Amino acid sequence: REARPVTATALIAIDWGTTSARAYRVDAAGGVLATREAPLGIQRVRDGGFAGALGELLGDWQDDPAPRIACGMIGSRQGWVEAPYVACPAQLPDLAAGIVQVPGARLAVVPGVCTRDAYDVPDVMRGEETQLAGVVRARDERVLCALPGTHAKWACVDAGRLVDFVTFMTGEIWDVLLKHSILGRLVVPGPAAETPGPAFARGVARGLGPGNLAHDAFGARTLALMGELAGHEIPDWLSGVMIGREVRNARTWAQRHGYDGSRVRLVGADALVARYAATLAQADVAVDRADAHAAAFGLWRIAVVAGLVRTQPSPRRTRAA
Repeated sequence: REARPVTATALIAIDWGTTSARAYRVDAAGGVLATREAPLGIQRVRDGGFAGALGELLGDWQDDPAPRIACGMIGSRQGWVEAPYVACPAQLPDLAAGIVQVPGARLAVVPGVCTRDAYDVPDVMRGEETQLAGVVRARDERVLCALPGTHAKWACVDAGRLVDFVTFMTGEIWDVLLKHSILGRLVVPGPAAETPGPAFARGVARGLGPGNLAHDAFGARTLALMGELAGHEIPDWLSGVMIGREVRNARTWAQRHGYDGSRVRLVGADALVARYAATLAQADVAVDRADAHAAAFGLWRIAVVAGLVRTQPSPRRTRAA
């Protein structure tokens, strides 16, 4: 059989989360050839119709014979098939060994990762372990990573080995406070800001300082009552307080693990990541921005270790090295 050229699809990689799913065509050198995205996260798939959702996401890619691999909530208990958690510390061979095949479907699913804190309380991630595999190489020593999201993750990674991580429910708590507490009653619609503004920076300053979030958050109401914060600025100010406090606490957590909190590798590619970048800059923390295709690179690396694909060198700049 004639070998496929290096530019042909070697792998279809899928980052399948709670609200959306994104598919990548990846070549044999780890280069991303094309992407597709659809609002087909597991919460939006009814009656276990994952096969149909996958077909809708892939479209005419369904005829491609390349192996398929997915990460994220698709491997959770509520997903298509449960891929049990791998314990920290974890590295590529552990993730590859934990892959679960979807019965009756041509899809391999990457496991999540679990850890326990100092009080023996478990913490978990699904999807972020794959992003980390894509942005931290074996030659990178002692990297502190931040992965913003509804449930933000901070991770200590050394030479490609996920040493430990911690979750902050910053995004979800912010949303709950504004929608279901007294803090949101003075909020009024205002102009949408493309970048974090002065109210956000003011909140960050509060969050980076000492204090207690349960007390500090009440300032979103009192500053507005005293006419010191406009109604449309309340969400930004509260966001700044909460992300600032997260950054402060995460750096303390990392330093207890012996990691330098003065440099952070920021993983993500949306407006929320811009807020974290602004917060870290305000805290005098250097930021390394990871490639937006982190999940695709991680899935490719896991697939290589699992023997699902064969690699070929390529001069492509966009590749999983």
